[in-house]
Amino acid sequence: MLAIDRKRVLFAAAAIALVAAAATFALTKGPFAPLEVGVVAAKRATLRQSAFGIGTLEARLAYAVGPTQAARVLKVHVDHGDVVKAGAVLAELDPVDLADRLAGGESALARSRESVRAADAQAREVASRHQVALANARRYGELAQKGFVSRELADNRQNEAQVTRAASDAAQASLAAARHDVERLARERDALAKQLGNLKLLAPVAGVVITRLAEPGTTMVAGQAVIRMIDSASIWVRTRMDQARAGEIRVGDTAQVALRSRPGTPLPGRVARIDIQSDAVTEERVVNIDFVAPPPQLSLGELAEVTVAQQPLVDALVIPSAAVKSVNREKGVWRIDGGRARFHAVRIGAQTLSGESQVLEGLAPGDEVIVHSSGQLKQDARVRASRPE
Repeated sequence: MLAIDRKRVLFAAAAIALVAAAATFALTKGPFAPLEVGVVAAKRATLRQSAFGIGTLEARLAYAVGPTQAARVLKVHVDHGDVVKAGAVLAELDPVDLADRLAGGESALARSRESVRAADAQAREVASRHQVALANARRYGELAQKGFVSRELADNRQNEAQVTRAASDAAQASLAAARHDVERLARERDALAKQLGNLKLLAPVAGVVITRLAEPGTTMVAGQAVIRMIDSASIWVRTRMDQARAGEIRVGDTAQVALRSRPGTPLPGRVARIDIQSDAVTEERVVNIDFVAPPPQLSLGELAEVTVAQQPLVDALVIPSAAVKSVNREKGVWRIDGGRARFHAVRIGAQTLSGESQVLEGLAPGDEVIVHSSGQLKQDARVRASRPE
C-alpha cells in the first residue's frame, strides 16, 4: 500500500514538473513567448542622399539627311558605323536634267544682260534727243515772243519736246523691265544652282552614321531620310526617376552610370538637364545625364542604371529605413514600452538608397526603435529586445 502511494506521489510530481516545463517553454520559447526584436537608437548624423533610376543611352543631337525634293539616289558613300567629318559627302542624287536647265538659265541670263545694254543705249539716245527738243522749244518760244517766228512754229517745237519726253519715259521703262528680267533670271539660275548643290547630301556635323536607309537607284521623296547620323559627343542617358526623389536634383549634380554591358564599371557623369514635364501616370521625371568622359563603342538604346548624388543633410535625425512601417496608412515606428510593442507615428523626410531615413517629427536622439522582429508585431505584443554590441 505504501509503495502504491509512493508511486502516485512520484507520478504526480513528474506530471507537475512536465506541466511546469511545458509552461516555461510556452512562455519563453513557445507560442506565448515574447517576440525577439532588434532595436536601434535614433542618432544625429549626416545623411548622404541619392536618387536612383533606370534609363537608356540616347543621342541628344540626331540628324535625318535626305533630299529637299523628289529625286533618285545615284551614289551612297557611307555605311552604318562610319565616322564622318562635318561637310563630308554622304550620298549623291541623280541630277536628271538639272545641269542642262542650269546651262539654259545661264544663256537666258546672258541674253537678258545684252538686252539691258541695248535698252540702256536706246534710253540714252532718246534722252539726248529729248534734251535737244527741249532746247529748241525754249528757243522758239523766245523767238515767238519777239515776233521773229510764228506762234504755230513755236508750238510745233513744244510738241516735239513732249513727244521726245514720252519716248524717253518709254525707253526708261523698257530699261527697267530689262533689268527686272535680269534679276529674275539670276534668281532662277541661283535656284537651279542651289538645287544642283543640294543633290550632294552633306554631313551637318561631325558624327557617326547609324542607319543607311537607301541604295543607288532608290527614288526618294522630299524629306525622306537617306542617312541617319548622330553627333557622338551628344550621347547621354535619359533616365526616369521617382518624382519624390527627383525634386531635389539640380543640374550639375554628380552621377554614376552603370551600363548593362559593363555593370561592374560605373562611369562618372553629371546632370545635364531635367525635363520640365513629368509623367503623371508613372509619377516619374526624366533626368538627362552627360558622361564626363564618354567611353568608346556605346550602343544606343542600351539600358543603364543611374545613381545621382544629392546635397547631404547635415545633423539629421536618422534611423534605419527598415524600422519605418505603415499601419492603417500611417507612417511610424514600433517602440518598446514596458516590455510591450507600441506603434508610434513619426514624420519621415529624406530616405537614402543605403537604407537610412530622416525623422522630422516624433522621435528624439537616443529613442530606440524596433528594426526587426521574430514575428509579426501587433499593438501591445510582448517583446524582448536585443541590442547590437
